[in-house]
Formats: sequence, C-alpha cells, structure tokens
Amino acid sequence: MMRRRVDRLGRIALQATYQAHADAPEAPVLFASRYGDLGRSVELLTQLARSEPLSPTSFSLSVHNAIGALYSIARGDTASYGAIAAGEETVEAAFTEACGLLADGVPRVMVVLYDEPVPEPWRHFSPTVGFPHAWACLLAADSGANAIRLDCHAGPPDADAGEQDGLPADLRALRFLVSGARQWEHPVGARRWRWERHG
Repeated sequence: MMRRRVDRLGRIALQATYQAHADAPEAPVLFASRYGDLGRSVELLTQLARSEPLSPTSFSLSVHNAIGALYSIARGDTASYGAIAAGEETVEAAFTEACGLLADGVPRVMVVLYDEPVPEPWRHFSPTVGFPHAWACLLAADSGANAIRLDCHAGPPDADAGEQDGLPADLRALRFLVSGARQWEHPVGARRWRWERHG
C-alpha cells in the first residue's frame, strides 16, 4: 500500500535505504535531496491553476520530509530522522549534519542521497541531474586511517580542483568515497569543498 503511494524518486530512495539499513544497527537517518519530489509539486500547481481539486495524499507526499516519514512509519522506527536540501551543496550539508550528530555522541548515522531530473519549467535549476539515482551509507566516528575530512574554503577553486564530468555532486562524492582517492574538491560559486582521506 505504501509503495503505491510513492513516486519513482521515493521508491529508489527507500530501496537504497532498506538495502543499506538491512543488517546495520539502528541509527539516525538523514534524507538529502536537492529538490525532492518536485514532480508532485508541479502536478499540484497545475491542478490549482486549472481550479481542479487537490489530493490531500499527493500534497502530504510533496513535502521534503515525506520519504523519511514513510520509511519511519513502515519500519515502526522512532529514531531521529532529518530532511536536507541545500542545492549544489546538498551532499556536503548532509555529511556536515551527520558529523554534528557524531560529535554529539551518536555512534553512527545513516545518510541517504537521492535525486532525479527536475520537471519543466525548473529544469535549468538542476542541469547536472540527468537520471534518477539514490545511494545510502552508514557513517561512524573514526580518527584512524579510514577517516574522511570535509572542509570548506572561500575563494576560487584550484585549477586542478577535479574533473567536471557532468555527474551530479553527490555521485562524484560517492565515487570519491569508494575509489580510495586521496582528495576531491567540489567548487560551488565562491566556495570550494574539500573531501580528504587520511592515512
């Protein structure tokens, strides 16, 4: 019943979360997406412009924390859940929030990133998201060789800040995390985020 209520974006986000959470201990979960299920909002606005009745269910699922709420309800889970949206810096905002929770003493945090191409007329806001995708990972505090450091610097990016291959930032961050690369920089406007692996 719940699966039928969510659109494609919700289904892929929930699938990634279930797979990552399957055998993992309980943890707070942060759901992060640049724009969430924007297709629902477009549909609701179109219906409103045509003076058509709006579906309360569709409205309740259009809010940014709907996918996390459905996951919590389906699991009967009372752990902490959060929803994050920060445009091009959403992946960094999610990991920064996770680091804050870890610094407060939480032993582990689940981070879920998900996005899909945005519908017209907003396609120009997110040109690099060319296909639907979702991934999730479990983070724990670690000061050893596996530690990842994330920081932000003002100013223009270095000339060798990394390739701009058309992938959205969250997938480039995932590539860094699984590749074993020493460093990756993500320039955004007047800032550059540096992901760095210790050891």
